[in-house]
Amino acid sequence: MTQSALDEILAFLPCATPDAWLAAALDNQPLLLIDHANCEKKAASTALSLMYRYVDDLELLHLMSRLAREELRHFEQVLDIMAARGIAYGQVSASRYAAGLRDRVRPAEPHRLVDTLIVGAFIEARSCERFARLAPLLDAELGKFYTSLLKSEGRHYRDYLGLAKAAAGGDISDRIAAIAARERELIEAPDPEFRFHSGIPLSA
Repeated sequence: MTQSALDEILAFLPCATPDAWLAAALDNQPLLLIDHANCEKKAASTALSLMYRYVDDLELLHLMSRLAREELRHFEQVLDIMAARGIAYGQVSASRYAAGLRDRVRPAEPHRLVDTLIVGAFIEARSCERFARLAPLLDAELGKFYTSLLKSEGRHYRDYLGLAKAAAGGDISDRIAAIAARERELIEAPDPEFRFHSGIPLSA
C-alpha cells in the first residue's frame, strides 16, 4: 500500500487507535490472532450475505465475490500462523464494534444498503489502520504478514465506499459523518474486553 493510500484511510477515520489498545494487543497476541481470524471469517460472511440480498447489482456481486475469497484466504493464513505458534483456535465472544456500527443503519431500502456499505468501509479502514500501527511493533513474521494485508484491506475499503456512493446516487457525506461519530465512540470508549476492533480495554 502506498503512503498516499494509507493517508486517505487515516483521513477517513475519525480518530487514531489509542495507544492503550496497542499495548493490550502486544500483551495478548494469542487472543489478537484468534479474534483476527474471526474477523476475516465474518468479513467473508458479510460479503456473501450482500451477494444473496442484492442479486441485481452486478458490480456489487463481482466485488463482494472477490472480497469474500480474499478474506477466507486471510482466515486460512491466520490459522496457519496460529498453528505454527501452538495457539488453539477456539470460540471467543464478538466485540461490540460491528454491532455498534450497524445500530446506525437505517432499515428501509435503499438507505439500508448505503449505510451497510459505509459500515463495511469503516470496518475495513479501521482494520487497515490497526495493521499499519501494529506491524512495526510485532515480530518479523507477524509484522510482515500484517503489512502484506494492507493492500487488500485498503482496496476493500475503497470498494465498499464506491458501492455506497453508487447505491446512494449522490452525496453520502452526511451518512459518513453520522457513522464516523459512532465509530469514534466505539474506538475511544472503555471496553469490557480486548478484541481486534475493541475500544480501550478494561481487561484482557
